[in-house]
This record gives sequence, C-alpha cells and structure tokens, in this order.
Amino acid sequence: MTSHAFLEVLSEDEFYPDHLVELGKAILLRLCARIEAEAPADLAALYTLTQAATAEFNDLEAEFDSAGSEFDTVAREDIGEEFWFVARAYGFDDADADELISGREW
Repeated sequence: MTSHAFLEVLSEDEFYPDHLVELGKAILLRLCARIEAEAPADLAALYTLTQAATAEFNDLEAEFDSAGSEFDTVAREDIGEEFWFVARAYGFDDADADELISGREW
C-alpha cells in the first residue's frame, strides 16, 4: 500500500496545502497498517477501523479551514474514494462506501 499515490487529486491542486494533504495520506497509511495488524474478520470490524480514520479526517478538516482551504466536493470525493480503494485492496469488495466513512462531518 505504501506504493499507492493516496490523495493524488488533492496533491496536484494548489488549493489544498501540501503539508495537510500529507497528514491525510498519513491517516490512510495508518488505516492500512491497522488493517494489516488487526486483520478484521468481517465488515463490522473493518468499519470500526475506517470510522476511527474518518474521525481523524474530521479533526483535519479544521486545519484545512484554518489554512484557507476546505473539504469541498473534490476533497470529499477523493478521500471517500481512497477509503473504498483501501477496503477493496484488503479484500472487502462488498464494503458499503458510505458506511466506510459514516462518521464523517465533511
């Protein structure tokens, strides 16, 4: 997973501060590490992990706002797609994309 270009859409747009995008990438990499370490047995266990990562993105949103950026439609879609990518990469093809990030405030 470390070779995947997480949040590439945000990385390529100057509207999103690079240092904050890097924090978002780190959240996703931590999610991957937790999935690998904990090996969730079912969707409920996966959702517990993804919702914890979603909470981290909730906190990060305020930093984007403070930097004059925001989690607009482009950012929300890119982040959501990354959660879906992670779920599929770990064999959870039947995961519900909305449930993966159900605790989002963005």
